[in-house]
This record gives sequence, C-alpha cells and structure tokens, in this order.
Amino acid sequence: MPTFRPHASLRRVLDDLGATLLELVHGDVDRVGQLGGVVIHDPLEEPVLPRHALVLGIGLRDPDEIAALLAELGRHDAAGLVLRAPVVVSRELAAAAAGSGVALLALTRGASWAQLAALLRALLAEGDVGEVAGETLGGMPSGDLFALANAIAALIDAPVTIEDRSSRVLAFSGRQDEADPSRVETILGRQVPERYSRLLADRGVFRELYRSDRPVYVEPLLEGLVTLPRVALAVRAGDEVLGSIWAAVREPLSEERTLALCDAARLVALHMLRIRAGADVERRLRTDLLSTALEGGVGAREALDRLGLGDQPVVVLALALVGSGTDAGLVTERQRISDGLAMHLSAVHPRCAAALVGDVTYGLVPVSRESAAGEHAADGAVRVAADFLERVGDRVRAVVGVGTVAQDAAGLVEARASADRALRVLRAGSGDGRRVARLADVHVEALVLELRDLVAARGDRPTGPVAKLFAYDERHGTHLVETLRAWLDAFGDVAVASAALYVHPNTFRYRLRRLAEVGGLDLADPEARFAAMLQLRVVSPR
Repeated sequence: MPTFRPHASLRRVLDDLGATLLELVHGDVDRVGQLGGVVIHDPLEEPVLPRHALVLGIGLRDPDEIAALLAELGRHDAAGLVLRAPVVVSRELAAAAAGSGVALLALTRGASWAQLAALLRALLAEGDVGEVAGETLGGMPSGDLFALANAIAALIDAPVTIEDRSSRVLAFSGRQDEADPSRVETILGRQVPERYSRLLADRGVFRELYRSDRPVYVEPLLEGLVTLPRVALAVRAGDEVLGSIWAAVREPLSEERTLALCDAARLVALHMLRIRAGADVERRLRTDLLSTALEGGVGAREALDRLGLGDQPVVVLALALVGSGTDAGLVTERQRISDGLAMHLSAVHPRCAAALVGDVTYGLVPVSRESAAGEHAADGAVRVAADFLERVGDRVRAVVGVGTVAQDAAGLVEARASADRALRVLRAGSGDGRRVARLADVHVEALVLELRDLVAARGDRPTGPVAKLFAYDERHGTHLVETLRAWLDAFGDVAVASAALYVHPNTFRYRLRRLAEVGGLDLADPEARFAAMLQLRVVSPR
C-alpha cells in the first residue's frame, strides 16, 4: 500500500548527515516542516529563495554580515543557514538567529560545499516531480537508499556505505564516526579514495567481490588510513552487478548477520533498479509538465505548480544543437546536453526546470518579482546560458535563445515564442557569430526569416528588375545579380564591393551600368534600391 515519503526536513538532514558533516549551532530544527530547496548565497546577486530554503553561506565569516543575512533570510522564511565550522555564536549573533527564526548549522572542516550541496539535494528528493505519494519496497520508501543504509547498519551493527560500480557513494548510514580515516574521507568525497580503490583492484578484491554471491572479508590494506577490516557484498540484478555494500567491521560477520546482509543486498538491488527506472519516468514526467506549461491553456498553471514555479516570474531558455539529422549519435548528444543544462540550472536555482522537447531543450529560470518588471530582467538568464555554453566549449556547437519574462502561466506562450524566434536566427547562422541572444538582439534577422517563410508559402518569385537580372544571368552565364547584391551590401561603395568579388573596380562599374540597362533599375532611386535589396534577401528563384 502506498505511503507518504518522509518529509525532507532539517531534522531528517541532521539525522542523516549530522554525525559526519553538519552540526546544529543554534535554533530549532523542527520550526519548519518540509524544506523548499537548497540555495547558495551570493552576496553579489539578489536572492531568489523558495519558501523554507536551506541556504549555504559560502565564505561568510564576518558576524555583522552573517547577522544581516539572517535578518534577510527571516523575511524570506528560510529554514536554515549553513556556515563553515567553527562558528562562534556571540550574543549578537544568537539574538539575530533567534529574531529571524533561522537555524544556524556548521559544516565540518574538510568537507566541500559541492559535496554538501549534492548530498542535500539527494536527501531533499527534488527529483520526485509532482509525486504526492510513493511506493515502498521491503518496508522502505522506494529509492530511499539512505534509509536502507541505516537499516542495514542496524542489522549488522556496523556503519555501511552503498556504492555503484565506480566506487561512488550512493548512500551511507549513520555512525560513520566509528569507522576509520578512509571511511570519513570516502563519505566527504562521495567516492572511495583512488589510492585505496586501486589497491583493492591490484589485490583482486573487486574480482572476487563480483564473482561471489557471499560477502568478502577484506583485511586493512593501508596503514594509518584503513584501520578496520571491511565486509563487502555485490548487489546484483540477475547477472548484472549494480554496485556493492561495504561495512566497516571489527571482526568477520556471524552467519546470522551474513544472511541478513545477503537478504539486504537483494532489497538494495530492487531500490537501485527503481531509482534507475524512476530517472526515466521522472524525465518523461518533467518533459510532459514543461511542454504543457509552455503550450499554455487550462493545464499550464497546474503544470507550473507541479514544477514548483507557479508563484514567480520565469525566463524561458531554448537550447539546440547546430546541425540536423536523426542519427543515434545526434539524439544521444541532444539528451546529454539537455541533462547538462538541467544540472547547470539546478545549481543556479533549485526550482529551475529543463527538459528536451523535440530537438530543443527548454529551460525555465525563475526571477524575483522586483526585477521582473525591469528592462534588464532577462540579463541574469543570459549570463547563465553564456556560462553554460562556455563550460560546454566548442566540442559541441550549441546555441541558446532567451525569451522575455513571463509574469505568470498566461505569459509563457509569448515568452517561448520569443525564445524560439531568437533560437531560429542563431541556428540559421544569422546571428553574427553569437551563441546566446534575446529576440531584441536579432529582431531584424528574425523578421527576414519570417518573410522568407511567407514568400515560400505563397510561392512568390522575383519580379521586376530583379527577375530580369536572374533570367539574364541564367541565359548568358553572367554575374549581374551577384554584382547588385555586393553593391547594395557595400552601401554603394564600389571599392569595397569590387574587392568582395575579387574584380577590378572598372570591371565592377561596367557591370553596374550593364545591370541597370538589362534590369531597367534606377540605382539612384532609394525605393528601387530597397525593393531590390528586399527581394534579394527574401525571394529566391525556383
């Protein structure tokens, strides 16, 4: 029978991470229920905080600065502020924390902020988009490997980690402080230290582990770093090895505990398979919700609410690869860069949403209501997109169109349309080498492309002088149309236009006189020049 997933509260965060990473310094962890997200404090940017946010105060040391931030977070109803240990709580700082209602926590020395952010987001389970209730497997909330790790630790009376095939830590139990320095380093880095994993591979431990269906006992291998033996058991689904369970023990497990660990491994396999399948389900669900929101209509508001974006303005990003085709490599590359954008946006704001719709990845980036009405409201989204493409580099040629700010669900259709129009210009190579652009940056180029669509739909062909020049060139193999285009592009400068065509200026002047005669075109008439330029830009002969 479905049961509700445990709330991702401050209490649960401290229960799961407290002994290893976090310590409560001041405040009440039970003041708020479910956390709204994880936010990294940036003193140079205006905060956009979800309700009950847990804020990471990276680099904060000055007591006055911390007190001012606490007051601001209290106004935004934040749940907690994490600072780097040691945190000295003065009388003034305690008063500021008490007045704001924001809990103060300390991050242990040696742990990185990136590690903490990854762990917190895993615990907050923000991937369960729109999920109100979840199933259980073996009495545990489906996919909750942390709860399962704690249960296994209780069964075998030893701190455990659950790891994937690459020795990355997927979850860990409490009581890790009872283990040795290697286990602490593993937890902090979410990865088994390379020197230890390499030694395990050289000793054949992994080979034995993946061949056996029984726990493998591993004596300490690194003096001073690994002081406790390990018991490891492979986690399998049929013939596929999904990962392993590692327990830091003081002696070999009894037969009873060995059986309990083997039974637990089968349950871990179910949860790991559920997580893997759930990632595909979540991706499809997020895509459906985002598509529904962007299309507008009666379901747009509900879709935005389920994405966590129903209460604030958003900017629409539209990302695409430059190129065409449907081969498997391109499809895989689109999904890869879409996942990369989603991860990049999640680091910017916990409520960003991104999904691949067709061959375009759309992203929704929240902005504060105070800045949403300004003419530079989308500047932050432009910087986010440019930073992402800079990180991707030139190996993948991608471009991003940035839409206008949508104040609510009703404005998303127009915002998406403006992002699509800007993206189309960039994909066509008409954006002067830009990789990121708003519609305002490429508005004229977008209008030209849309005029071409209109002309193509109607089947229009060149008329008047331009039609005569096309016909003459086709019959006689001349270059009068090319000459006219170069002259118009050079704004009538014969020297520049002739250099562009690699012909002598006198030859170019002769061609100009000839095309004026053949086409009956008055080059001194501005209306005639504009008509010719417009046809050359948007109308092509069949």
